[in-house]
Parts: sequence; C-alpha cells; structure tokens
Amino acid sequence: MDRSKESAIQGSEVARSKAPGSDFLQLDIGRAPAGGRTDWLADRLRAAIADGTLAVGSRLPASRVLAAELRVSRGLVTEAYQRLAETGQVAGRGRAGTVVVAAPVTERPPGRPAPSAVPDRPGPFTPGVRGGPVDALRAAPCRIDLSPGAPDLTAFPRTAWLQAERRVLAGLTPADFGYGNPQGAPALREAIVGWLALNRGIRATPDEVVVVAGVAQALGLLAQVLRAEGVRRVAVEDPGSLGARLQLEHGGMEILPVPVDGGGIDTAALSAGPAQAVVLTPAHQFPTGVVLDGERRRELLGWAAAGGVVIEDDYDAEHRYDRAPVPALRALLPEAVCYTGSVSKLLAPALRLGWLLVPPRRLDAVIEAKRYADLGNPVLAQLVLARLMASGELERHLRFVRRRHRARRDAMLRAIAAELPGARVHGAAAGLHLMVTFDGADGSEGAGGIDDRALAAAALDLGVKAHPLSWHRLAPGPAGLVLGYAAGSVGEIEEGVAAIAAALRRLSRPRGTGRA
Repeated sequence: MDRSKESAIQGSEVARSKAPGSDFLQLDIGRAPAGGRTDWLADRLRAAIADGTLAVGSRLPASRVLAAELRVSRGLVTEAYQRLAETGQVAGRGRAGTVVVAAPVTERPPGRPAPSAVPDRPGPFTPGVRGGPVDALRAAPCRIDLSPGAPDLTAFPRTAWLQAERRVLAGLTPADFGYGNPQGAPALREAIVGWLALNRGIRATPDEVVVVAGVAQALGLLAQVLRAEGVRRVAVEDPGSLGARLQLEHGGMEILPVPVDGGGIDTAALSAGPAQAVVLTPAHQFPTGVVLDGERRRELLGWAAAGGVVIEDDYDAEHRYDRAPVPALRALLPEAVCYTGSVSKLLAPALRLGWLLVPPRRLDAVIEAKRYADLGNPVLAQLVLARLMASGELERHLRFVRRRHRARRDAMLRAIAAELPGARVHGAAAGLHLMVTFDGADGSEGAGGIDDRALAAAALDLGVKAHPLSWHRLAPGPAGLVLGYAAGSVGEIEEGVAAIAAALRRLSRPRGTGRA
C-alpha cells in the first residue's frame, strides 16, 4: 500500500478514536444538532426502546459513565433519562440503575405478522385451544400485562420473608425436615384461623383447616369428594371465572350457568334448577365486582340448609377501597359452606399456598384426597407464612399494597375515561381488576357490535394482554374486557389502555378504508 495512503487511513482512525461517542447504541454526539443534544439523546434512546434494541428489562449505562463516553455533562444525560422516566419507559431501580420498563405504544406496521400468527402454535384467542386459553395467554410475549388475577408482585415482602425464614430454620430440628401432615402444618392452620377471624369474621378451629396449593387445588379436591358422593351438577356464576370452570370440568363435574346481576348470583334461578352444588364469589364477584346482597344471601343459605353444597371462593376479599367489608358466607352457616382462599392475591401466586375449610362430614374425605394428591404442601413455606401471619407482618403488607393498588386503580379509571369514553366500568370499589363493557356490543361476531376476542387479540398485537369478557361467559352477553391493574405501574396502565383504544379504533374502522 502507498505509504501516504496508509498514513492518511491511520490518521483518520486516530481522529475517529478521539471523536466523542459511545459503544452503547453506537451513539455519536457529533451528530446531535447544536443546542439540541438532550432532545437528540432522548430521541435515540426512545427509538431504541421502540424497535426492541433496548428490550424491557435492559439496563441503561450509569449517567456518569455515558456522560464521560460522550464528553457531555452528566446533567444532560440525567435529563434525557428523566424524560423517558416521565413517559413511563424507564424507571430507577436503586443499585440496579435505570431499567427499561415499557416500550411506547405503536401500531404494528402493515404486513407484519401478529405475534399470535406463528404457524402451528395456536394463540390464546384461537377457538378450541387445548390446555386453556388463559395458560396460552400467559405464555404469549407482551410489553404490558393487564390480565386480571395478579397483585403487585414487585411489592413482595422479600426482607420480611427472608427474616421469617431464617427464624424458622433456626428453630427446626432434623425431624422437622421429614414428611409433614397432609392436612397442613399445625402452626399454619392455627395462624390461618386467627387471620380469618380478624379479617373475615370466620370462627373455626385448626382441625377444620386443610392447607392446599391455592384455590385451584381446593376446587379439584372438592370435585373429587363430591363426585364420590354422587354430586355431579355444579352451578357457576355467569359471567364467572373461566379458570374455576375449567378446574371443575377437569374434575368431571357438569357445569350449569346461573346469571349474575347487580345483586349477585340469581338465587331464584339456582333454586329452580337441578344443581346440587354451587361455586360463587360473594364478597367480590369475578368479574363483575358486585356483592351478593342480603336477601340473596338468606335465600342461598336456605338452599344450602335444604341440602345444597355451597363452595365459597373468597376471591381477593381483602382488597377493598370504597366500601365496607362484606362478611363471608362461611361465618353465617359454617356447617354448610366449604370456604377457600389463598395468598395468591395478597403475596404471590408462585407460593401456591391456600386454605380450605370443610364441614365435618366431608373433612376426612378431603384430607384423604389431599394426601394422595401430593402428601401435603412444602412444610418450610407453610411455617414461614405462619410466622408472617402471627407476627403481624402480613397485615402490614396488606395495608401497604392496598394503598398501591388503589393508586393504580385510580390511574386505570382516569385512563379509561380519557381513552375509552364510551366504555362502562364495573367493580371499581374493590379487588384487583375492572370489568369494562361497551354499549351496543353483545360480544357475538357479526352482530353489529365488537367482538371482544378480536379486540383482545388486536391489543395483544400491540403488546398488551387483557382478557375478553366472553371468556368468562357461557350465555350471550355484552362484549367487554377484564383488566387487571395491580401488577403494572401507572405508566404501564396508561400505555396499556391507550393501546386498547388504538386496537378498538382499528376494529371500528370500516372495512376497505385506509388509516384515518
């Protein structure tokens, strides 16, 4: 090579090495317009988040590090990061630094396949999905998850849990690491009795409690025991929990839908039908959020006293904001009501810890079914939960997450009012979700209204998960969505509702027209 050319090339490389820039996103501050460096940096970061270069969970460089690499003031980088934080795209995580938490809502480019359109892998909104559409939706990738049923998992009391676990371990003998009691650790059953007395007005003894792996297992055990007694026809609320219905069907039960209105389950329809048992959520009905009123409570308990089996799922009853507490049915008629609850909505579903209170005539059969199901729940986790309950830590945690959940509920209400002005909101006084319906839409495709499964699929195309209301119905009814708000930040909630509004506009656009 000619030495003059070689010298020129080396000189150019040296010049580039001295140019202010960063390996991070190949940022070259020399390309920023004069007087607009902060805007330029924020725009570059925002674009990298939008196109997936910076995925959710990615950590940005420390502001002092990036400032040194770009040879700019640290305040410039800090200001750019702050702009993304204000729009909910990044968040400070203490020692973990600044982390990407959400991508901006953008419409999917024309011709780009939807995430659910992967060949040979039916999406959650494909009819006849085996294994349950809820599981399929959980497995689908997304940016923002507004599915119902999850609390604020970032608030899990890690420090309190670890401290309780250390104290439990310090007090265990070698024999304590053997097989436990299938009915549950005595310490946890005693703690559950105290918790239910204080928070749900239920008087019970530890001998009446069976520790289970969540409400799902409780329903499975009861289905097994009831089928052995000849009870096969079970009424469920309509609309009601799809997950509970699938659990009962898997247990071999015949499902009979009973309508729900503003007073709760229609007890007259229940009494007139052939159901031998009923599963219901009287304190905060899923998904409508209504409370079973006093007259219907009396009618239901009369139906139970005449031989009907009542299974009370005390779904997220602890989470209330704008109304007085509602007593549990079990507190009114303990000899006829099977009562179940869990810490899935209070701490985390991953713990798989719940309880089942059974009238004496079925208790032995339930304990036997539990023994042959799994020999009992892991003992160590039971003892840790017992300590949290007995020490008051769980009560303190409940007060803490109530405040956070209420703030997020309020954020979702504001977002719906701004982005979905034609929607009706149900069940805002308590719980971890809202039910939203759309006037003039009956949920059936081609009936002049929207198809809520199509709406949920379109929202998923934009990276947002939500449940179509029709999933939780057996009889026809208004179209809508069931939206969880507890597990997401305020920014995620606002962006998620905006994406749903964009999906709704897309579906409402007359066929054959282009973009508005």
